[in-house]
Amino acid sequence: MQNYSMIFPAYSIGTDIYQKISSVCRPYGQKIIAIGGYRAIQAARPQIDQAIAHSDLEILDYVWYGGEASYENVAALESLPLVQAADMIFAIGGGKALDTCKCLSVKTGKPVFTFPTIAATCAAVTTVAIMYYTDGSFREPFFFLQPPTHAFIQTDILATAPPQYLWAGLGDTYAKYFETTVSSRGECLEHYNAIGVQLSRQCLEPLLQYGQAALTDNSARRASYALEQVILAVIVTTGLVSILVTREHTADYNSGLAHGIFYAMTTLPHFEENHLHGAVVGFGVLLMLLCDGQLKEFERIYQFNRAVHLPVSMADLQITAEQMESLLPLIPETKDVQHYPYAVTVPMLQEAFQQLALRNQQDFA
Repeated sequence: MQNYSMIFPAYSIGTDIYQKISSVCRPYGQKIIAIGGYRAIQAARPQIDQAIAHSDLEILDYVWYGGEASYENVAALESLPLVQAADMIFAIGGGKALDTCKCLSVKTGKPVFTFPTIAATCAAVTTVAIMYYTDGSFREPFFFLQPPTHAFIQTDILATAPPQYLWAGLGDTYAKYFETTVSSRGECLEHYNAIGVQLSRQCLEPLLQYGQAALTDNSARRASYALEQVILAVIVTTGLVSILVTREHTADYNSGLAHGIFYAMTTLPHFEENHLHGAVVGFGVLLMLLCDGQLKEFERIYQFNRAVHLPVSMADLQITAEQMESLLPLIPETKDVQHYPYAVTVPMLQEAFQQLALRNQQDFA
């Protein structure tokens, strides 16, 4: 028996959901510091300002988050007089901006409200911030118990975001289901982990049903039902799964081979400059399923990736067979496969790549 608490995020979603800002935020004070990326602030500021124009809430300023989710940027923000004077933080933007503000919230004790402007990650609701060094290299996950106080998911803003972010978010989202279920296989799970694993199925099915239509609507800048369902899967469902399976502040059930493949590939020069995280992880899921012998699921995801133009081959990622062969020994050493139901080996990976190459030949011969 143990004593523990689970705190889940609150969220609102819709085409006019910023109208709820005043009623949701007013109990936390009056003075707001809004922090985010330049383009994100430009996209969200007019509607935020309009929503609170006739309330007693006051935005002291809109501030750039610094360009990287680093402890150095958090410290710089914490030193600003207007940040110190604020009662609450509005975090606006994508994953790095939101994670910077979540970390700042923990450091200052001020509540944070998130305003995601792209649907690529679940950062708007999770209890972890992915922190980097100032040069952009990965540093560590920063875990905490309290999720953002409330997430305002304004779908008409997300509908006008560049579609490549939603596109990449598809791969990272369905990976949550496959990695979580494989990493936890055969274990007697705590209540919260078991719920997270079961819930992860909803990181997959809505994407297969609505993903292609959502991308079409995003390209047309249309806030549709299909787009809303995919946004919910990417931001909310994946975030809830993450909160549940990282309760012990480990990635044991929150990651797996698909991410291990991604991190090995990032050792290639300029790789991350040319390829979005989620798209590469979606490619990694194909290899993960081949290694795991899930051939029917492999075929289902392979066809989905082709339909939405996610990567299905090394050529799609501009990687040669020789480069991939040099990366294979790195994959079993990644932390993502240290908690796995079996040992991931180089021969296993070689066989998976060969199987994928044969599948590619069937399509492109």
